[in-house]
Amino acid sequence: MGDQEAIRRFAMEATVEPEHIARARAHALEIGAAPVSPPVGAQCAVLAAATGALNIVEIGTGGGVSALWLLHGSPRATLTTIDIEPEHLAVARQSFAEAKVPPARARFITGRAADVLPRMNEASYDIVLVDADADGVIDYVEHGLRLVRPGGMVLVPRVLAGGAVADPVRRDDVTRAYRTLIRETQSSPAVLGALSIVGEGLLQLTTVPRA
Repeated sequence: MGDQEAIRRFAMEATVEPEHIARARAHALEIGAAPVSPPVGAQCAVLAAATGALNIVEIGTGGGVSALWLLHGSPRATLTTIDIEPEHLAVARQSFAEAKVPPARARFITGRAADVLPRMNEASYDIVLVDADADGVIDYVEHGLRLVRPGGMVLVPRVLAGGAVADPVRRDDVTRAYRTLIRETQSSPAVLGALSIVGEGLLQLTTVPRA
């Protein structure tokens, strides 16, 4: 086992997932959803707490695991989650109910993010988490940067694509989409970005404050 793999395994084993999120993960896996890993979820929770997030948007529900991690970090927040799969939203509703999340703090929208996001208010959210199809990730991130307030954050898990982005031989659509996203956001003068390699990876973005 290489050093990087040992670090990843240690981070996975060291992360303690709250019981209500572990139950949500089990429900998500039962329907074939791919929830974020516990280390990535824990990072999202810390960022939600650090930013004092009160309004959160999630693109891609994944059975509710990432949403519950975000609310774990910011228990007073209101979260809107968007997914094209009604079953994923239904399972998330179930997991929210089991976690005793008040109904007023969660809004579930069935539909294509590309149709829903343009109708949402600019600079009105503290965090936008993008966990949807890689084909549209660049567009979703652009919408996310429009939706977050100054100092707000756009979070993108899975950007390492299972390690494929680091392999120059890989040229599939998913790998190229994430490589392009990382390259464009890292070189943009309007965006500050950091890439965490723990778990499946987490790209953290915020807009550059005006002087």
